[in-house]
Amino acid sequence: MYRYLDIRSYLHKVGFAFRALENRNFRLFFFGGTVSLMGIWIQNIAIGWLVYRLTGSAFYLGLVGFAGQIPALLLTPIAGVFADRSNRRRMLYITQSIPMILAFILAFLSFTGRIQVSLLIIIVVINGIAIAFDTPFRHAFLLDMLGDKKLIANAVALNSSLFNSARFIGPSLGGLLIALFGEAVCFLINGISFSGVIIALLLMRVPKFVKPTNRKPIFRELRDGLHYAWNFPPARHLISLVIVMSLFGLPFQSFMPLYAGDILQGDSRLLGFLTGALGAGALSGAFFLASRNTIVTIPIMIRNASLLFAVGLFSFSFSTHAALSLILLVATGFGMIVSFAGTNSLLQSIVAEDKRGRVLALYSMSFLGFTPVGSLLLGFISEQIGVPHTTMLASLVCLAAALFYARKAKTLTKMI
Repeated sequence: MYRYLDIRSYLHKVGFAFRALENRNFRLFFFGGTVSLMGIWIQNIAIGWLVYRLTGSAFYLGLVGFAGQIPALLLTPIAGVFADRSNRRRMLYITQSIPMILAFILAFLSFTGRIQVSLLIIIVVINGIAIAFDTPFRHAFLLDMLGDKKLIANAVALNSSLFNSARFIGPSLGGLLIALFGEAVCFLINGISFSGVIIALLLMRVPKFVKPTNRKPIFRELRDGLHYAWNFPPARHLISLVIVMSLFGLPFQSFMPLYAGDILQGDSRLLGFLTGALGAGALSGAFFLASRNTIVTIPIMIRNASLLFAVGLFSFSFSTHAALSLILLVATGFGMIVSFAGTNSLLQSIVAEDKRGRVLALYSMSFLGFTPVGSLLLGFISEQIGVPHTTMLASLVCLAAALFYARKAKTLTKMI
Protein backbone atom coordinates (compact mmCIF):
# COMPACT_ATOMS: atom_id res chain seq x y z
CA MET A 1 0.00 0.00 0.00
CA TYR A 2 2.80 2.42 0.88
CA ARG A 3 4.43 1.70 -2.45
CA TYR A 4 1.12 2.44 -4.20
CA LEU A 5 0.92 5.78 -2.39
CA ASP A 6 4.54 6.57 -3.33
CA ILE A 7 3.76 5.93 -6.99
CA ARG A 8 0.68 8.15 -6.85
CA SER A 9 2.70 10.90 -5.15
CA TYR A 10 5.39 10.65 -7.83
CA LEU A 11 2.86 10.78 -10.66
CA HIS A 12 1.20 13.79 -9.04
CA LYS A 13 4.55 15.58 -8.87
CA VAL A 14 5.27 14.76 -12.53
CA GLY A 15 1.85 16.06 -13.56
CA PHE A 16 2.36 19.20 -11.47
CA ALA A 17 5.56 19.95 -13.38
CA PHE A 18 3.55 20.04 -16.64
CA ARG A 19 0.49 21.91 -15.35
CA ALA A 20 0.78 24.81 -17.84
CA LEU A 21 0.15 22.34 -20.69
CA GLU A 22 -3.46 22.09 -19.53
CA ASN A 23 -3.90 25.53 -21.11
CA ARG A 24 -4.90 25.11 -24.79
CA ASN A 25 -3.02 28.17 -26.06
CA PHE A 26 0.18 27.23 -24.29
CA ARG A 27 -0.14 23.64 -25.49
CA LEU A 28 -0.32 24.85 -29.10
CA PHE A 29 2.65 27.14 -28.56
CA PHE A 30 4.66 24.45 -26.82
CA PHE A 31 4.27 21.77 -29.48
CA GLY A 32 4.52 24.23 -32.37
CA GLY A 33 7.70 25.58 -30.81
CA THR A 34 9.07 22.05 -30.49
CA VAL A 35 9.16 21.75 -34.28
CA SER A 36 10.56 25.25 -34.81
CA LEU A 37 13.28 25.13 -32.17
CA MET A 38 14.52 21.78 -33.40
CA GLY A 39 15.14 23.35 -36.79
CA ILE A 40 16.81 26.40 -35.26
CA TRP A 41 19.34 24.28 -33.35
CA ILE A 42 20.04 22.17 -36.42
CA GLN A 43 20.76 25.41 -38.31
CA ASN A 44 22.89 26.85 -35.48
CA ILE A 45 25.20 23.86 -35.48
CA ALA A 46 25.42 24.01 -39.27
CA ILE A 47 26.34 27.70 -39.26
CA GLY A 48 29.11 27.13 -36.71
CA TRP A 49 30.53 24.20 -38.66
CA LEU A 50 30.26 26.09 -41.96
CA VAL A 51 32.26 29.03 -40.58
CA TYR A 52 34.83 26.65 -39.12
CA ARG A 53 35.09 24.77 -42.44
CA LEU A 54 35.45 27.96 -44.48
CA THR A 55 37.88 29.82 -42.17
CA GLY A 56 39.18 27.60 -39.33
CA SER A 57 39.32 30.80 -37.28
CA ALA A 58 38.19 31.45 -33.70
CA PHE A 59 37.91 35.13 -34.58
CA TYR A 60 35.42 34.49 -37.39
CA LEU A 61 33.41 32.17 -35.16
CA GLY A 62 33.21 35.00 -32.63
CA LEU A 63 32.46 37.55 -35.37
CA VAL A 64 29.52 35.56 -36.73
CA GLY A 65 28.19 35.13 -33.19
CA PHE A 66 28.59 38.89 -32.70
CA ALA A 67 26.86 39.75 -35.97
CA GLY A 68 23.90 37.53 -35.22
CA GLN A 69 23.25 38.89 -31.74
CA ILE A 70 24.46 42.50 -31.66
CA PRO A 71 21.10 43.82 -32.97
CA ALA A 72 19.60 42.67 -29.67
CA LEU A 73 21.84 45.06 -27.73
CA LEU A 74 20.74 48.02 -29.86
CA LEU A 75 17.10 47.20 -30.61
CA THR A 76 15.67 45.04 -27.81
CA PRO A 77 15.01 47.95 -25.38
CA ILE A 78 13.04 49.75 -28.12
CA ALA A 79 11.23 46.53 -28.93
CA GLY A 80 10.24 46.30 -25.26
CA VAL A 81 8.47 49.66 -25.49
CA PHE A 82 6.47 48.43 -28.48
CA ALA A 83 5.71 45.17 -26.64
CA ASP A 84 3.89 47.25 -24.01
CA ARG A 85 1.84 49.14 -26.59
CA SER A 86 1.40 46.93 -29.70
CA ASN A 87 -0.44 43.80 -30.81
CA ARG A 88 1.97 41.10 -29.65
CA ARG A 89 0.62 38.20 -31.68
CA ARG A 90 0.66 40.20 -34.92
CA MET A 91 4.31 41.10 -34.39
CA LEU A 92 5.19 37.46 -33.70
CA TYR A 93 3.84 36.50 -37.13
CA ILE A 94 6.41 38.85 -38.65
CA THR A 95 9.33 37.90 -36.42
CA GLN A 96 8.82 34.20 -37.15
CA SER A 97 8.36 34.64 -40.92
CA ILE A 98 11.59 36.57 -41.49
CA PRO A 99 13.93 33.84 -40.11
CA MET A 100 12.00 31.28 -42.15
CA ILE A 101 12.70 33.17 -45.37
CA LEU A 102 16.37 33.67 -44.42
CA ALA A 103 16.79 29.94 -43.78
CA PHE A 104 15.53 29.18 -47.28
CA ILE A 105 17.99 31.74 -48.70
CA LEU A 106 20.85 30.09 -46.80
CA ALA A 107 19.79 26.70 -48.14
CA PHE A 108 19.74 28.03 -51.72
CA LEU A 109 23.18 29.65 -51.41
CA SER A 110 24.65 26.48 -49.88
CA PHE A 111 23.10 24.10 -52.42
CA THR A 112 24.43 26.24 -55.29
CA GLY A 113 27.91 26.68 -53.76
CA ARG A 114 27.59 30.48 -53.53
CA ILE A 115 27.79 30.79 -49.76
CA GLN A 116 30.52 33.07 -48.41
CA VAL A 117 31.30 34.28 -44.92
CA SER A 118 30.41 37.86 -45.93
CA LEU A 119 26.96 36.79 -47.15
CA LEU A 120 26.49 34.66 -44.06
CA ILE A 121 27.21 37.66 -41.81
CA ILE A 122 24.59 39.77 -43.62
CA ILE A 123 22.00 37.04 -43.21
CA VAL A 124 22.69 36.50 -39.51
CA VAL A 125 22.47 40.27 -38.89
CA ILE A 126 18.99 40.41 -40.45
CA ASN A 127 18.03 37.32 -38.48
CA GLY A 128 19.32 39.01 -35.34
CA ILE A 129 17.11 42.03 -35.95
CA ALA A 130 14.07 39.75 -36.12
CA ILE A 131 15.13 38.00 -32.90
CA ALA A 132 15.64 41.37 -31.16
CA PHE A 133 11.93 42.12 -31.66
CA ASP A 134 10.69 38.55 -31.28
CA THR A 135 12.09 37.91 -27.80
CA PRO A 136 10.45 40.70 -25.73
CA PHE A 137 7.18 40.30 -27.63
CA ARG A 138 7.21 36.54 -27.02
CA HIS A 139 7.96 36.93 -23.31
CA ALA A 140 5.29 39.61 -22.86
CA PHE A 141 2.79 37.55 -24.91
CA LEU A 142 3.06 34.70 -22.42
CA LEU A 143 0.49 36.19 -20.04
CA ASP A 144 -1.86 36.99 -22.95
CA MET A 145 -1.55 33.37 -24.00
CA LEU A 146 -2.06 31.87 -20.54
CA GLY A 147 -4.59 34.24 -19.02
CA ASP A 148 -3.46 33.12 -15.56
CA LYS A 149 -0.48 34.66 -13.78
CA LYS A 150 -0.13 31.63 -11.50
CA LEU A 151 0.97 29.53 -14.48
CA ILE A 152 3.73 31.88 -15.62
CA ALA A 153 6.62 30.39 -13.64
CA ASN A 154 5.73 26.87 -14.77
CA ALA A 155 5.27 27.99 -18.38
CA VAL A 156 8.68 29.71 -18.38
CA ALA A 157 10.30 26.54 -17.03
CA LEU A 158 8.51 24.38 -19.62
CA ASN A 159 9.58 26.78 -22.37
CA SER A 160 13.13 26.37 -21.13
CA SER A 161 12.72 22.60 -21.17
CA LEU A 162 11.44 22.85 -24.74
CA PHE A 163 14.37 25.05 -25.76
CA ASN A 164 16.87 22.71 -24.20
CA SER A 165 15.23 19.55 -25.49
CA ALA A 166 15.85 21.05 -28.92
CA ARG A 167 19.38 22.01 -27.81
CA PHE A 168 19.92 18.40 -26.72
CA ILE A 169 18.52 16.66 -29.81
CA GLY A 170 18.98 19.28 -32.54
CA PRO A 171 22.78 19.62 -32.50
CA SER A 172 23.33 15.87 -32.38
CA LEU A 173 20.95 15.43 -35.30
CA GLY A 174 22.50 18.43 -37.05
CA GLY A 175 26.01 17.02 -36.67
CA LEU A 176 24.84 13.77 -38.25
CA LEU A 177 23.06 15.60 -41.08
CA ILE A 178 26.17 17.67 -41.80
CA ALA A 179 28.31 14.53 -41.96
CA LEU A 180 25.84 12.80 -44.30
CA PHE A 181 24.41 15.59 -46.47
CA GLY A 182 26.17 18.89 -45.72
CA GLU A 183 25.02 22.17 -44.21
CA ALA A 184 22.45 23.07 -46.91
CA VAL A 185 20.01 20.35 -45.83
CA CYS A 186 20.13 21.72 -42.27
CA PHE A 187 19.16 25.19 -43.47
CA LEU A 188 16.29 23.78 -45.55
CA ILE A 189 14.95 21.81 -42.57
CA ASN A 190 15.02 24.93 -40.41
CA GLY A 191 13.04 26.93 -42.97
CA ILE A 192 10.31 24.29 -43.03
CA SER A 193 10.24 23.99 -39.23
CA PHE A 194 9.03 27.58 -38.69
CA SER A 195 5.60 26.52 -39.94
CA GLY A 196 5.04 24.85 -36.54
CA VAL A 197 4.98 28.01 -34.43
CA ILE A 198 3.22 30.10 -37.12
CA ILE A 199 0.35 27.59 -37.29
CA ALA A 200 0.19 27.56 -33.48
CA LEU A 201 -0.18 31.35 -33.39
CA LEU A 202 -2.97 31.17 -35.97
CA LEU A 203 -4.93 28.61 -33.93
CA MET A 204 -4.69 30.41 -30.56
CA ARG A 205 -7.66 32.14 -28.97
CA VAL A 206 -6.45 35.21 -27.09
CA PRO A 207 -8.27 38.34 -25.85
CA LYS A 208 -8.77 41.06 -28.43
CA PHE A 209 -5.93 43.57 -28.38
CA VAL A 210 -6.80 46.96 -26.89
CA LYS A 211 -4.44 49.85 -27.56
CA PRO A 212 -3.19 51.66 -24.44
CA THR A 213 -4.70 55.13 -24.12
CA ASN A 214 -1.97 56.78 -22.06
CA ARG A 215 0.94 56.29 -24.44
CA LYS A 216 3.96 58.57 -24.11
CA PRO A 217 6.77 59.24 -26.61
CA ILE A 218 8.83 56.09 -27.19
CA PHE A 219 12.04 57.30 -25.57
CA ARG A 220 10.21 58.63 -22.53
CA GLU A 221 8.60 55.22 -22.03
CA LEU A 222 12.02 53.62 -22.51
CA ARG A 223 13.46 55.91 -19.83
CA ASP A 224 10.58 55.08 -17.48
CA GLY A 225 11.26 51.37 -17.96
CA LEU A 226 14.99 51.79 -17.27
CA HIS A 227 14.25 53.88 -14.17
CA TYR A 228 11.83 51.28 -12.84
CA ALA A 229 14.25 48.38 -13.41
CA TRP A 230 17.17 50.19 -11.74
CA ASN A 231 15.17 51.24 -8.68
CA PHE A 232 13.56 47.81 -8.19
CA PRO A 233 16.34 45.83 -6.42
CA PRO A 234 15.34 42.32 -7.61
CA ALA A 235 15.37 43.47 -11.24
CA ARG A 236 18.64 45.40 -10.81
CA HIS A 237 20.60 42.57 -9.19
CA LEU A 238 19.20 39.80 -11.37
CA ILE A 239 19.74 41.63 -14.66
CA SER A 240 23.26 42.68 -13.59
CA LEU A 241 24.18 39.03 -12.96
CA VAL A 242 22.75 38.00 -16.33
CA ILE A 243 24.76 40.71 -18.09
CA VAL A 244 28.08 39.50 -16.66
CA MET A 245 27.31 35.84 -17.33
CA SER A 246 26.24 36.68 -20.88
CA LEU A 247 29.26 38.86 -21.58
CA PHE A 248 31.86 36.41 -20.28
CA GLY A 249 30.13 33.05 -19.82
CA LEU A 250 27.86 32.34 -22.78
CA PRO A 251 30.34 33.18 -25.59
CA PHE A 252 32.22 29.92 -24.98
CA GLN A 253 29.48 28.26 -27.05
CA SER A 254 30.81 30.07 -30.14
CA PHE A 255 34.09 28.20 -29.72
CA MET A 256 32.55 24.73 -29.59
CA PRO A 257 33.70 23.88 -33.15
CA LEU A 258 37.30 24.59 -32.09
CA TYR A 259 36.93 22.50 -28.95
CA ALA A 260 35.51 19.64 -31.02
CA GLY A 261 37.97 19.88 -33.89
CA ASP A 262 41.28 21.15 -32.47
CA ILE A 263 41.31 20.43 -28.74
CA LEU A 264 39.36 17.17 -28.56
CA GLN A 265 40.36 15.98 -32.06
CA GLY A 266 36.81 15.19 -33.20
CA ASP A 267 34.49 16.01 -36.09
CA SER A 268 31.01 17.47 -36.60
CA ARG A 269 29.45 14.56 -34.72
CA LEU A 270 31.50 15.34 -31.60
CA LEU A 271 30.45 18.99 -31.97
CA GLY A 272 26.85 17.82 -31.92
CA PHE A 273 27.47 15.69 -28.81
CA LEU A 274 29.18 18.56 -26.97
CA THR A 275 26.34 20.96 -27.70
CA GLY A 276 23.86 18.22 -26.88
CA ALA A 277 25.54 17.59 -23.51
CA LEU A 278 25.15 21.28 -22.66
CA GLY A 279 21.51 20.97 -23.68
CA ALA A 280 21.01 17.83 -21.59
CA GLY A 281 22.20 19.66 -18.48
CA ALA A 282 20.04 22.64 -19.33
CA LEU A 283 17.03 20.38 -19.91
CA SER A 284 17.53 18.83 -16.46
CA GLY A 285 17.68 22.31 -14.97
CA ALA A 286 14.46 23.32 -16.74
CA PHE A 287 12.58 20.30 -15.38
CA PHE A 288 14.00 21.04 -11.94
CA LEU A 289 12.51 24.55 -12.14
CA ALA A 290 9.18 23.28 -13.51
CA SER A 291 8.72 21.06 -10.44
CA ARG A 292 8.97 24.02 -8.04
CA ASN A 293 5.69 25.29 -6.62
CA THR A 294 6.86 28.68 -5.32
CA ILE A 295 9.01 31.56 -6.54
CA VAL A 296 10.26 32.43 -3.04
CA THR A 297 13.25 30.08 -3.23
CA ILE A 298 14.28 31.11 -6.74
CA PRO A 299 16.85 33.78 -5.68
CA ILE A 300 18.77 31.12 -3.68
CA MET A 301 18.53 28.65 -6.58
CA ILE A 302 19.94 31.31 -8.92
CA ARG A 303 22.83 31.84 -6.49
CA ASN A 304 23.71 28.13 -6.42
CA ALA A 305 23.22 27.69 -10.15
CA SER A 306 25.40 30.66 -11.12
CA LEU A 307 28.21 29.28 -8.94
CA LEU A 308 27.81 25.85 -10.57
CA PHE A 309 27.93 27.42 -14.03
CA ALA A 310 31.17 29.29 -13.28
CA VAL A 311 32.90 26.27 -11.70
CA GLY A 312 31.74 23.96 -14.49
CA LEU A 313 33.01 26.32 -17.17
CA PHE A 314 36.34 26.74 -15.36
CA SER A 315 36.81 22.95 -15.23
CA PHE A 316 35.75 22.51 -18.86
CA SER A 317 38.43 24.96 -19.99
CA PHE A 318 41.15 22.53 -18.81
CA SER A 319 39.62 19.32 -20.17
CA THR A 320 41.32 17.51 -23.07
CA HIS A 321 39.20 14.34 -22.87
CA ALA A 322 35.89 14.12 -24.71
CA ALA A 323 34.10 12.07 -22.02
CA LEU A 324 35.11 14.44 -19.22
CA SER A 325 34.14 17.45 -21.34
CA LEU A 326 30.68 15.99 -21.91
CA ILE A 327 30.16 15.49 -18.16
CA LEU A 328 31.33 19.01 -17.34
CA LEU A 329 29.08 20.51 -19.99
CA VAL A 330 26.06 18.76 -18.45
CA ALA A 331 26.81 20.47 -15.12
CA THR A 332 27.49 23.80 -16.84
CA GLY A 333 24.25 23.59 -18.78
CA PHE A 334 22.26 22.86 -15.61
CA GLY A 335 23.70 25.91 -13.87
CA MET A 336 23.19 28.07 -16.93
CA ILE A 337 19.48 27.35 -17.42
CA VAL A 338 18.51 27.52 -13.75
CA SER A 339 20.19 30.95 -13.56
CA PHE A 340 18.63 32.36 -16.72
CA ALA A 341 15.19 30.70 -16.65
CA GLY A 342 14.95 31.34 -12.91
CA THR A 343 15.57 35.03 -13.55
CA ASN A 344 12.94 35.04 -16.29
CA SER A 345 10.36 33.33 -14.04
CA LEU A 346 11.02 35.71 -11.19
CA LEU A 347 10.79 38.85 -13.32
CA GLN A 348 7.63 37.60 -15.06
CA SER A 349 6.01 37.08 -11.65
CA ILE A 350 6.97 40.24 -9.76
CA VAL A 351 7.30 43.19 -12.17
CA ALA A 352 4.53 45.76 -12.63
CA GLU A 353 2.18 44.76 -15.45
CA ASP A 354 2.49 48.05 -17.36
CA LYS A 355 6.30 47.68 -17.35
CA ARG A 356 6.35 43.98 -18.28
CA GLY A 357 7.50 44.38 -21.89
CA ARG A 358 10.25 46.83 -21.05
CA VAL A 359 11.69 44.91 -18.09
CA LEU A 360 11.62 41.64 -20.01
CA ALA A 361 13.26 43.43 -22.93
CA LEU A 362 16.10 44.46 -20.61
CA TYR A 363 16.40 40.84 -19.49
CA SER A 364 16.42 39.69 -23.12
CA MET A 365 18.98 42.34 -24.03
CA SER A 366 21.15 41.15 -21.16
CA PHE A 367 21.75 37.72 -22.65
CA LEU A 368 21.03 38.35 -26.35
CA GLY A 369 22.80 41.71 -26.59
CA PHE A 370 25.87 41.28 -24.40
CA THR A 371 26.70 37.75 -25.56
CA PRO A 372 27.81 38.95 -29.03
CA VAL A 373 30.01 41.64 -27.49
CA GLY A 374 31.58 38.93 -25.39
CA SER A 375 31.92 36.66 -28.44
CA LEU A 376 33.86 39.35 -30.29
CA LEU A 377 35.98 40.26 -27.26
CA LEU A 378 36.80 36.68 -26.29
CA GLY A 379 37.33 35.75 -29.94
CA PHE A 380 40.03 38.44 -30.16
CA ILE A 381 41.61 37.42 -26.84
CA SER A 382 41.62 33.74 -27.85
CA GLU A 383 43.68 34.59 -30.93
CA GLN A 384 46.36 35.89 -28.55
CA ILE A 385 46.35 33.35 -25.69
CA GLY A 386 44.29 30.43 -27.00
CA VAL A 387 40.69 29.33 -26.47
CA PRO A 388 41.22 27.27 -23.25
CA HIS A 389 42.99 30.09 -21.38
CA THR A 390 40.39 32.59 -22.58
CA THR A 391 37.55 30.38 -21.34
CA MET A 392 39.31 29.95 -18.00
CA LEU A 393 39.68 33.71 -17.47
CA ALA A 394 36.06 34.32 -18.49
CA SER A 395 34.84 31.70 -16.00
CA LEU A 396 36.69 33.49 -13.17
CA VAL A 397 34.85 36.73 -13.99
CA CYS A 398 31.55 34.80 -13.87
CA LEU A 399 32.57 33.33 -10.51
CA ALA A 400 33.23 36.81 -9.11
CA ALA A 401 29.80 38.00 -10.30
CA ALA A 402 28.12 34.94 -8.77
CA LEU A 403 29.83 35.56 -5.43
CA PHE A 404 28.72 39.21 -5.48
CA TYR A 405 25.13 38.19 -6.22
CA ALA A 406 25.31 35.58 -3.44
CA ARG A 407 25.60 38.44 -0.93
CA LYS A 408 22.23 39.81 -2.13
CA ALA A 409 20.30 36.53 -2.56
CA LYS A 410 18.89 36.27 0.98
CA THR A 411 17.81 39.91 0.95
CA LEU A 412 15.97 39.39 -2.34
CA THR A 413 14.26 36.32 -0.92
CA LYS A 414 12.94 38.36 2.01
CA MET A 415 11.71 41.10 -0.35
CA ILE A 416 9.83 38.60 -2.52
